[in-house]
Amino acid sequence: MYLNAIERMGGNFTGEDSYLQDIPAIAGLSLWELHRPVTFLVGENGSGKSTLLEAVALALGFNPEGGSRNFAFSTRDTHSGLHNYLRLHRGPYRPKDGFFLRAESFYNTATEVEELSQRSLSSPPEEFYRNYGGKSLHRQSHGESFLSLVHSRFRGQGIYLLDEPEAALSPARQLTLLAELHRLVKAGSQLLIATHSPLLMAYPQGEILLLGEGPIHPVEYRETEHYQITKSFLDNPERMLRILLQQDEEDVE
Repeated sequence: MYLNAIERMGGNFTGEDSYLQDIPAIAGLSLWELHRPVTFLVGENGSGKSTLLEAVALALGFNPEGGSRNFAFSTRDTHSGLHNYLRLHRGPYRPKDGFFLRAESFYNTATEVEELSQRSLSSPPEEFYRNYGGKSLHRQSHGESFLSLVHSRFRGQGIYLLDEPEAALSPARQLTLLAELHRLVKAGSQLLIATHSPLLMAYPQGEILLLGEGPIHPVEYRETEHYQITKSFLDNPERMLRILLQQDEEDVE
């Protein structure tokens, strides 16, 4: 474990960061302990998953839009100041690799990789791209480039932060990503993942932390709303659709 806990320091959020006080999971954060090599942050939209993951990434020295610690590009400054309130409790070992991968700014990350290949003095572009699937990420589909980055660039013995990685992936490719997570864990890595995917959450060596109205707390896989709603729908899609569409018709009336 490269990161054992995250502690919030200071009092209430002020100024431009005062809106963080309205997010219960963040406002109530005191000490967040990490116990497993993979930690999943789950919760409804607006629960603070991505905000918290971004703050941890910044506290670790990553670029807020994604990439490794060597990436310094910026297209729009929208990150919060939450990282200024965090204290990281690190383990005795330092990671040899790391990456912050977020779905919403992946295009910008791919562009930065392409520009880095052109500026590289140590190797030609085709050799540089070996770490990214053998060719420009822009010349691959969104899902292909996402997986190419994980498979070829994530070397292990590192700390990796993934923000909603399922956004680019089909269910089959999410299972491929699940296998990649296991490869990285076996290679001595630690991962923090914000996700809505019940497929990824099923990873047996992961801990699921729920961000909701109360303090952040662990939940069992089958207790998550993601699992329960998905299972209910797949068990009887006709019934679920009938209820949903009937409700929709009543709303119209």
